[in-house]
Amino acid sequence: MLSAILITRNEAHNLEDCLASLQGLADEIVVVDTQSSDETVAIAQRFGAHVTQPFDWPGFGPQKNRALALATQPWVLSIDADERVTPDLAAEINLLIGRAQRGDNHSPSIQGNYGAYEIPRQSWYCGKFIQHSGWRPDYVLRLFRRSNAKFSEDLVHERVITTDAIGQLRNHLLHFSYRNFSQVLAKVDAYSSASAQQAFSRGERGSMGKALAHGAWAFFRTYVLRAGFLDGAHGLALSISNAQTSYYKYVKLWAMGQSKNTN
Repeated sequence: MLSAILITRNEAHNLEDCLASLQGLADEIVVVDTQSSDETVAIAQRFGAHVTQPFDWPGFGPQKNRALALATQPWVLSIDADERVTPDLAAEINLLIGRAQRGDNHSPSIQGNYGAYEIPRQSWYCGKFIQHSGWRPDYVLRLFRRSNAKFSEDLVHERVITTDAIGQLRNHLLHFSYRNFSQVLAKVDAYSSASAQQAFSRGERGSMGKALAHGAWAFFRTYVLRAGFLDGAHGLALSISNAQTSYYKYVKLWAMGQSKNTN
């Protein structure tokens, strides 16, 4: 009844716990791996996953559509390697899919007749689950009918596009997004590069002024408007890393424009 789909690259440190959390929930696991050099593929195969390894990297959206195309079950759960399905969430999904399959959508535990569901996510930042800073509540659309959904083609910050009505689940997905500050810096670099490339391909151009303005706004929005100050030192650190990601996106976008003009 349920296919769990993942895209991976060198996720051996995360993948075992992620796949273990899917036991008793997913009837099928599909992993599309981008040429991992660690034990990612071996771990996935040990859990019985169907693994494919394309040679190119087309971006997050297209890669997730590749995984979706390999899924065979009526329902799909899209999950990242650094996420975990809690037992309560697994029970809620099993109940929902079972009742939906029988056509019983009138239980108090089923919020209407939906074909897609957002899941509340609780995210970890360098030693603490963040309660504010725009990270909670953090609803992500991850559970959907395979026949009526696809991912956007965005290189980064992809989203599920569905024609079905969308409901919300009650139980949390755990997201171990940033375990240490070395990982924060690596993701600032990766996400700012991907975001800059995506913006550049749409014809957007950057400048140092835009970089400073967007970086300052990202800090203010996270720390003040989204109450990051209530998360203490972790909220301050998160606000700074959000500002860095935005700042470097526009610096890199500016540099791409400079490079194009000199060619």
